[in-house]
Amino acid sequence: MFKFINIVILIAGLAASAMYVLTGLTSDSPIPWVNGWMAGPIILVSFLPFMGVMGRLSDGPLRELRGMVPKGFEHTPIAIGTVVQVSRTGLSVNDQPQLEILFDVDTPDGQSFRAVSRSLVDITELAAVVPGAMLPVRYRPGSTDGRVVIAIDAPQAEMQAAFDRVRLAKGLVTPRQLQIAEQGVDGRAVVLALTPTGDIQGDRAVMDIGLRITRADGSVFDLKQRKPMDASALPQVQPGMVVRVKYLPHDESEVVILTAVAP
Repeated sequence: MFKFINIVILIAGLAASAMYVLTGLTSDSPIPWVNGWMAGPIILVSFLPFMGVMGRLSDGPLRELRGMVPKGFEHTPIAIGTVVQVSRTGLSVNDQPQLEILFDVDTPDGQSFRAVSRSLVDITELAAVVPGAMLPVRYRPGSTDGRVVIAIDAPQAEMQAAFDRVRLAKGLVTPRQLQIAEQGVDGRAVVLALTPTGDIQGDRAVMDIGLRITRADGSVFDLKQRKPMDASALPQVQPGMVVRVKYLPHDESEVVILTAVAP
């Protein structure tokens, strides 16, 4: 849109500038260069550069602010980015600061790389963009420019699928757990107990968790599981909380707890 407006203004500016020069050379006025056609040169030297800046903003952070994927990232796959470092660029739009975010990115096929994203972030969501936070990002396979964009356009189901695949590739979930997450039936559970065992698997604490699960038909069953859990998931599975789970109706010996993925 901005490109079309720029072209129209450029044509008008050039035409008015040509008339300005012609009038200045042929006029009998004592001040021939002061006339209404002065708007042409004014447009060329002032307004067009301003429109160029606005065009670049609309193709960059403003597009992301409106939930549109920047050019080059349409239909690209989703990975999970862990925030390493955050700094402000100095730009803000409608009081929303632009952040330069350094990520460690893990892809569903097991690749890892470092990348950066410049994104406008609502001031109320700044607390979610901190070192250690995990966010879904879009990346271009094979690209070497080290750029990603936050996948604010992706539906929750797609984010969760990418999150699960990355965890499988990193060995954080088993193939069976992924099968339950993808093929299982939705249920709800009340956390009855959460007890640390004192063991550590990787950088995750192994926990004993007791659940009372409500099936889709309204019946209930109790289950105790021993699972390594991410520190980010622990606040979501405290005793007394209601959580979403997946289970296989023909085998209720294990369930998968669905914790929220940051949007």
